[in-house]
Amino acid sequence: MTDVFRALDDETRRLILDELAARDGQTLFEICTTLTMRHGVGSTRQAISQHLAVLEDAGLVTTERRGRTKLHHFDPTPLDAVARRWPTTGKADP
Repeated sequence: MTDVFRALDDETRRLILDELAARDGQTLFEICTTLTMRHGVGSTRQAISQHLAVLEDAGLVTTERRGRTKLHHFDPTPLDAVARRWPTTGKADP
């Protein structure tokens, strides 16, 4: 679970997850383009690739190869585990 929190601690990684949640199965090129055009993120392909590796290590992103193309998919399962660990009690915030 520590990997999940570490992965979510970075704004760029959260943006990547947002974009994959909106449109799953994107290539590295598509993710880089979307981050630049929609969010003004000026990171290199290598930096985005490293962010994707952190997300994959945390289980939040899975990959699929189609020929020479590598597609990235959002997997919310680790987030479900976090939610199950600290269930809400129905109490309102003060």
